[in-house]
Order: sequence, then C-alpha cells, then structure tokens
Amino acid sequence: MMPLDSVTNGNTVNRKKAMNASLHALKSAGVEGIMIDVWWGLVEREAPGAYNWGGYAELLEMAEKHGLKVQAVMSFHQCGGNVGDSCTIPLPKWVTEEIEKDPDLAYTDQWGRRNYEYLSLGCDTLPVLKGRTPVQCYADFMRAFRDNFKHLLGDTIVEIQVGMGPAGELRYPSYPEANGTWKFPGIGAFQCFDKYMLSSLKAAAEAAGKPEWGSTGPTDAGHYNNWPEDTPFFKKEGGGWNTPYGEFFLTWYSQMLLDHGERILSSATSIFDGAGVKISVKVAGIHWHYGTRSHAPELTAGYYNTRYRDGYLPIAQMLARHGAVFNFTCIEMRDHEQPQDALCAPEKLVKQVALATGAAQVPLAGENALPRYDEYAHEQILQASSLNVDGSPVDREMCAFTYLRMNPSLFHPDNWRRFVAFVKKMKEGKGARRCWEEVEREAEQFVHVTQPFIQEAAVALMH
Repeated sequence: MMPLDSVTNGNTVNRKKAMNASLHALKSAGVEGIMIDVWWGLVEREAPGAYNWGGYAELLEMAEKHGLKVQAVMSFHQCGGNVGDSCTIPLPKWVTEEIEKDPDLAYTDQWGRRNYEYLSLGCDTLPVLKGRTPVQCYADFMRAFRDNFKHLLGDTIVEIQVGMGPAGELRYPSYPEANGTWKFPGIGAFQCFDKYMLSSLKAAAEAAGKPEWGSTGPTDAGHYNNWPEDTPFFKKEGGGWNTPYGEFFLTWYSQMLLDHGERILSSATSIFDGAGVKISVKVAGIHWHYGTRSHAPELTAGYYNTRYRDGYLPIAQMLARHGAVFNFTCIEMRDHEQPQDALCAPEKLVKQVALATGAAQVPLAGENALPRYDEYAHEQILQASSLNVDGSPVDREMCAFTYLRMNPSLFHPDNWRRFVAFVKKMKEGKGARRCWEEVEREAEQFVHVTQPFIQEAAVALMH
C-alpha cells in the first residue's frame, strides 16, 4: 500500500523523488505491485463531473515505468478518522455542501451524531447529489477512470477495488475513532437513524406485518464503548438480538448493506467488463467479542454473524454472483496477542471467512490490519494466506496479499531485510519445499546490494 497522501491536494505526486526510489526498491525486492487510493475527494473535488486525474496519471506512469502492477482503490470515503489515517481528505466540496443542506445524507446514530466518512446507503438511489444519485456518482467516477486510463488497464492496472463504506470497506461506520467516540474493543453502535434508513425500516416492518417495529432501530443496544453483557440487546441470556424483533431488525440492517454492495458492484462490473481487471471488495476483520454469542461489533457494522448464523457466506455469495474478489483484513493477527477478556479471535474469524469463500467459490485476498514488520507477523501471514483450513481444497491459496504500508519504517535496515525474506517466501507459495534459511541468506545478500537506494528511499520519505 502506498502512503495515503501519495497524491497532494494540488493534484501532483507527493515526494516524487522518494516515490521513485521507493518503487525501485520494491520492484527489486520482488514485490509484484502497489495499491493506490484514488480519492473521490481529490479527483472530483471542485464540481460534479469535473475530474482532475493529475497526480494519478503521473503515479500510474511511474508504476508502469518500474514494471509494477497496480491495485487501484476507488476511495469514495473520507480519509481521516480511521486507524492509521495520517492525513485528511474529505468528500468532494460539493458533496459536503449537500450534506450541510440535508444532514440526513450522513450516517446517523440513535443520539443524532452524524458521520461524514461516507454517504448513508439509505439514499443510494435518490437523486440527492445535484440531480444524481450517489450510486450514479460512483459509476460516473469509475467510468471516467476507465476512459482516462484505458491504456493501462489489464497490463499495469490489474485490479479495481471498489470502496463501499468507511475505510473503503463494505460496512457501516459503527466504530468511528474520530474525537474518541469509539475505542477498541467497544461494541460500536447501529447507524440507521437518518431519515432515509428509517423510512426503509418502516416499510420493511409494515411488509412484515409488524408496523410497531418500524419506528426506530434498537435503543437498548448500549453505547459505542460498552461490552455486550452491559446491554439488554446484546447480552447472552435473553438479549434482544436473539428475539423475533432482533432477527427482523438484523436481517433488514445486514440486507441493506448487501443490497448496497450489489448496486455498486453491478455498475463496476459492467463498466470494467472486458477491461482485463479483477474487481474486488474489502470486508472488515472485526475480531473483538467474536467469542461471545451475539458478536455485537460485527452486528453493528452490518455483518449478521452470530454463534448460530454465518454472516460471511451471504457476502461471499453476493461477490460470487459478480465474479468479484473477497478482500479481507486482519490476516496478520493471532488470537493470543489480543486482550483475552474481549474474547478476540482473529484466527478463528479468518478461518470462518476462508470456509465461506471456499463454499461460495469466490477468490480470497488479504491485507494486514495494522503495520507489522516482525517475523512473527510475517509467519502468521504466510500461514493464513496458504489457506490450510480443515475442509478447504488442498490446492487453494489466497489470490493476493496487500502489505500495509510503504513508509520510512519499512526501509529501516532490519525491517527491510525481514520484508525482503517475507516477499520471497510469499512468492514461492505453499508448493515451495525450499529451506527458509537459504531464503534468509539470499535476503541478507540482496539487502547488502540494495543498501544505497534503500537509504535514499528512507531519507527521501522522511522529508
């Protein structure tokens, strides 16, 4: 992953010299390609339909020159307010102006707190953005990207990841970090209290013959930083989540998210049809309180996954219908590294997702959720990406892995040496029978040879 601010507000490549040195270093280490966030808030910032691809044209050309492939992310969310966000790129100016006029275009919680990271999916199909619907805006953006970079599609640009929510993930902004609203491992909060979501809930309740269920979302589901047992809705004995009402609400809430994904994917697949690129969608690795019955943090984020119900299979099946890749985070984490009392289980979660994608026959790709440069995390990634899961086909492995993130720490000599060895091992895949010591020695050798431009990259990135 490239730095979030690889393209500046002035639509030029940021720290161009550093970028060149870094791409040279990555290519020489055997990295196949880079991931770039293509920010809606930068490209279509000034006016609807006025696209400025400035910095991106330059960055993509650099990647092509270095022989690197590109995973381009259509980032329809705001940068800033999530884990590891080092800069702020809001939604396009004209979009934020519309939200100021109609605050219900933003996701809203039960206390009326608005979230400006991504437009509420409740208004997906309404012409609320100066005559266009949000889904039309996303489609027009992708079409403009396709037309502008036709010459690179299929050769340099090999994957289009379509942003579908905060942090580019298909989810609700249920655990916002901005202003300390949420802290790990809180359960988060439902985001269905804008008028557009509520009118859909009302219609669903009437259709179910239970109009009394349609006036509001659950109000007994605690606060962002509660734990499941503190709340009537999520507690294990007699919790509202496990009642006919809870089932009705959670089915509606998670289905709205699936429909949102379906709408945007339909556009994306038709726009990039025949362009020789893979389409992928990112799903969040919400591993805290996974050991509880209700899986509260997954439920507030829109994944209807509980001890009694698989919430990832419907997502995998939806992606399978469109031939898209299921991109999952938290691949580097181990259960025992997490706070034990929060019943975190990232490894079990990755296993569940591997089985769901296997069953739906959808390719699985991975990312690490937090920056890690140690061998212990690298080993976990190697292990997880080989998809050695009981009951999964032997010849199956992850189709891609995107490493978070290129920054000065990566080029620190020890980190770089470990990273080079890790890349070599990943490249060899699970069919490899080579002794890893040999790989480590090759990495040592390589690091020695590449010392000068690694130093250049590290120094240039600092400035």
